[in-house]
Amino acid sequence: MAKVSINLATGSIQKEEVIVGIDLGTTNSLVAFINPDKNPQVINDTGKGVLVPSIVHFGPAGEITVGNEAKEFLVTDPQNTVFSVKRLLGRSYKDIENYKDFFSYKVIDDDSESLVKIKVGDKFYTPIELSGLILKELKARAEHALKTPVNRAVITVPAYFNDSQRQATRDAGKLAGLDVLRIVNEPTAASLAYGIGLNPEETKTIAVYDLGGGTFDVSILQIQNGIFEVLATNGNTFLGGDDFDSAIVDYWIEKNQLNKSELLADHKLAQRLRLKAEEAKKAFAYQSMVNEKIDDIWYTIDRNTFEQLILPKVQETITCCQNALKDAKLDISQIDEVIMVGGSTRTSLVKKMVAEFFGRPVHNEVNPDEVVALGAAIQADILAGNRKDILLLDVTPLSLGIETMGGLMDVIIPRNSKVPTKAGRQYTTSIDGQVNMKIAIYQGERDLIKENRKLAEFDLKGIPSMPAGFPKVDINFLLNADGILKIQAVELRSGVKQEVEVKPTYGITDDQVEQMLMDSITHAKDDVSQRMLIEARTEGEQMVYTVERFLQKNSEFISIAEISETAGYIQRLKEALTSGNKDLIHKEIDTLNEFTRPFAERLMDQAINHAMKGKSIE
Repeated sequence: MAKVSINLATGSIQKEEVIVGIDLGTTNSLVAFINPDKNPQVINDTGKGVLVPSIVHFGPAGEITVGNEAKEFLVTDPQNTVFSVKRLLGRSYKDIENYKDFFSYKVIDDDSESLVKIKVGDKFYTPIELSGLILKELKARAEHALKTPVNRAVITVPAYFNDSQRQATRDAGKLAGLDVLRIVNEPTAASLAYGIGLNPEETKTIAVYDLGGGTFDVSILQIQNGIFEVLATNGNTFLGGDDFDSAIVDYWIEKNQLNKSELLADHKLAQRLRLKAEEAKKAFAYQSMVNEKIDDIWYTIDRNTFEQLILPKVQETITCCQNALKDAKLDISQIDEVIMVGGSTRTSLVKKMVAEFFGRPVHNEVNPDEVVALGAAIQADILAGNRKDILLLDVTPLSLGIETMGGLMDVIIPRNSKVPTKAGRQYTTSIDGQVNMKIAIYQGERDLIKENRKLAEFDLKGIPSMPAGFPKVDINFLLNADGILKIQAVELRSGVKQEVEVKPTYGITDDQVEQMLMDSITHAKDDVSQRMLIEARTEGEQMVYTVERFLQKNSEFISIAEISETAGYIQRLKEALTSGNKDLIHKEIDTLNEFTRPFAERLMDQAINHAMKGKSIE
């Protein structure tokens, strides 16, 4: 007996499993699919609206709220409400140091290059886990609306996202129970939504201007034979429509001679004022004056004043456009199309200034909030093989990567990457004086190497003896059109080099590939939990090693009491490492880090004083 799936939402026979397109945004996220009429359509589930705010709230009893309902807690419970998590994906503490005051929740700083963690109550979360919760909500909404399981997706990211940010997005999808078929650049998705790039005969150079609630970026793309190449990207990850709202709020405060610090200290009033400012901004699309009343005070502003207030911010985006063109080595006249993306591009002044800069009308016919998700759905439809008119380049069927500490697989070339392709990452040693590095190459979708297939192994020998973390080893994967993989490893300080060639798909049948993919979906949650535990253990072991070495070298400058207390904290961390509880490990790492930080600062001060002694400064 054959099984037939019926989509209860449309009444039609479901020939293929639905593959959705997801726009995982800084401010809002949304999900789209290809409807029975073969058109891309965004999902509005249970009347909550198309846009799902990218906000997660953690309640006192551990309950998790995502989206529209979580937004209300931004005012009432800010320290347990996480927003703008996309800014933290794949980032280290040092990356966001200058912006830490922007976040109302606690971003943990351990003064290292490690990826960030967020502390909510007694628990530690990574941006991957938090993004996974947002994606899980989108998945649930899509399943509810379409009345069918949704397990596969295409997720979009900004063109400027690096390898670790893309891998973090992929891991977040896995954690949500999604098989992420491809990570697509947002500007590429936007151009697909306008049908640009669907014709393989077409050659075009386009600019995609993306101004969202909190971020801005512009990308220059060249499209040739159905291949999208990002020539240049520029922008500001802390500039967006929120700045327009703030400009109105500041104007009202000054106009009504209010005490700014008092007003902002009253969170509820400040939030009401910000929401009124947002309404005013949107109202200028069809009226020239806004007059709002809050607690017997009238807040008035006209469109001309609003445009004068935001002019410097819009000018900043135009400067970014100039820089992107310069980087792409192109003249304005060489841009064939300009596409507008992001809700803030609805502002009249923005459209006017962008059109004037590029000297041509801009594309804003498709809803700018939805355009990226719609394009992602088209890309998903192409991958599903439903658009026979579009030729997809050959892609690698399974991810390729190397073994890292703790038996984890670090993906260098994600599955579905077009071939030929080249990708690489930089590694270092974990032990002082290490002169050899074992490089083991694996293929598969699981987080642990023991679940994947080993392809090759070689030793990079002759690394100069240096302290842990000093050597810089570049490992590059080059995959040619015939599926031959060449791996190069180079220690940059000494030039020591080694390379090996392997055939990545040799001996694997289509059924085995399919089985490996199915296993990666089935075990997604366990895999990511295990990965996070291993990463916490690795970080903890490294911390123990570093602190013990520090005490050994500097015992004369530290009191016996301090050494004894530090030893106690080290012991607690060692015990936590055997517990299997990642939150406990992170907690003990933090405690040890906080306790030993003053020692390091004291030694630094002494070293500086010693160096400066007897020296005059002219």
